[in-house]
Amino acid sequence: MNCPKLVKLPGQGIAGPVVVAIMDGVGIGRGDEADAVAKARKPTIERLAREALTTRLAAHGVAVGMPSDEDMGNSEVGHNALGAGRIVDQGAKLVQVAIDDGSLFRGDAWRAVTSAVKQRGSALHFLGLLSDGNVHSHINHLIAMLRRASDEGVRRAYVHVLLDGRDVPKTSALTYVDALEAVLAEIRQKPDRDYRIASGGGRMVITMDRYESDWSMVERGWKVHVRGEGPQFASARAAVDEYRAKKPGIIDQDLPPFVIAEGGKPVAPIRDGDGVIVFNFRGDRMLEIVRAFETDDFDKFARGKKPDVAFAGMTLYDGDTHSPRQFLVPPPQISCTISELLADAGVEQLAVSETQKFGHVTYFWNGNRTGAFDPKLEKYVEIPSYQPPFEQKPEMRAKEISECIVAELAARDYKLVRLNYANGDMVGHTGNFDATVKAVEAVDSALALLVGPVLDRHGALVVIADHGNADDKAERNKKTGEIVRDTQGHMIPKTSHTLNPVPCYILLAASDRGRFALAAVDRPGLGNIAATIAVLLGFAPPAGYLPSLVRPA
Repeated sequence: MNCPKLVKLPGQGIAGPVVVAIMDGVGIGRGDEADAVAKARKPTIERLAREALTTRLAAHGVAVGMPSDEDMGNSEVGHNALGAGRIVDQGAKLVQVAIDDGSLFRGDAWRAVTSAVKQRGSALHFLGLLSDGNVHSHINHLIAMLRRASDEGVRRAYVHVLLDGRDVPKTSALTYVDALEAVLAEIRQKPDRDYRIASGGGRMVITMDRYESDWSMVERGWKVHVRGEGPQFASARAAVDEYRAKKPGIIDQDLPPFVIAEGGKPVAPIRDGDGVIVFNFRGDRMLEIVRAFETDDFDKFARGKKPDVAFAGMTLYDGDTHSPRQFLVPPPQISCTISELLADAGVEQLAVSETQKFGHVTYFWNGNRTGAFDPKLEKYVEIPSYQPPFEQKPEMRAKEISECIVAELAARDYKLVRLNYANGDMVGHTGNFDATVKAVEAVDSALALLVGPVLDRHGALVVIADHGNADDKAERNKKTGEIVRDTQGHMIPKTSHTLNPVPCYILLAASDRGRFALAAVDRPGLGNIAATIAVLLGFAPPAGYLPSLVRPA
């Protein structure tokens, strides 16, 4: 695709850099006792609310390319929208369309994997997150593929379930396990069909590591899924029940691994000749298990002999490394991102985050592209994250991110700087309310370090969030919105994202504050930020982008 050229407007724009600070997971809540953002001490954000151009942005549902407004946003689709400047259909919607119109089942990858197991008389394995959170996966996608596999003559299929409790209620695992078991039992009524759950465990214990933070998670997953090594149970429900009885209060994402066995033997470890489909459509937490299956020269853990399998992912998880090699649904093609257009215009850019969100300000912001568009003009800085549990260090690396940016601004004339503070999201996911309050306060303190250096350079500090999380840390009655409490009257913690809007503060130097005003934009969302960056830098809004949130006054 030929991208439009940015057009510089004479006499327009600010002299200094546009610094986009993304407070990951810090949305706008109800201000009640479940709102950790409201409870936090945040003098910097309060200053922004007084002095900056201020609006609210939609960060979920159709505003970020999800199928409906009932779907939560997440950091991946949020950063896609921020960089793309427009709404792009995302993984969940792409997969559902491909299932509905049958293109997934007509595709080369599906045919290659299913044909291989039918020819060999081997087993087909599905591996992924079992929930309807629609952030990483959806159980309906799995069920559709299981039914289709049976209809096409696949005799044996096994599911390796990763239990959620993060994008859905924290102890809802059995809802999804029971729904899956009912479908598997129905399929087993057909002649010569053996369809069962084979292994599983909590998503924050096995398999779903990201950004190489903890390869031991992947190793634990490999042992139960591939080798069939681990605590044995007669069923997934039995495993969940026993783990909950042994450790009351444990949430689904933290459940230990388990293997389904009969007669002391695992029912379905992954073996040579089998087929494997990873059914998560979001890639960040699947890339490492994909490497374990596809890489010959592998040294991240003692993998042992790699089984020779027909392998496919739900979609392409990393376009630059082409991982996985086969995928069922083509990913969104996002070209002409604001970073690409600025690089083409010779504009210097800086991206900084800690490991947990580094891919978001690089890969996802750049339209699912790993590398820089022009390494001479762009610098990416990754600050190593602390190891979880994050609630024990809710400050994470927010201060270091700000300090890095201040130093970089002093050394080089960047015009676009983007950064992500991971605190509100990563600590919010733990469900620990007090730690989440501290996380928000750490972000506020880190923001304070940026205000002076940015305004002194006649720049603009654009403070936003990519979705909600810290803004509502209690489960609520879906009909009334009231907080759900346990028998002692305590709030039942919420660990997932929210559907709340997110803030947008555009703070300008005193000399520039009369030069810009908020524009009249219908339903502003994250996709409007890219054109806003262009206007602040003195360029005409790019063709095809959603409109800028600001205009010359």
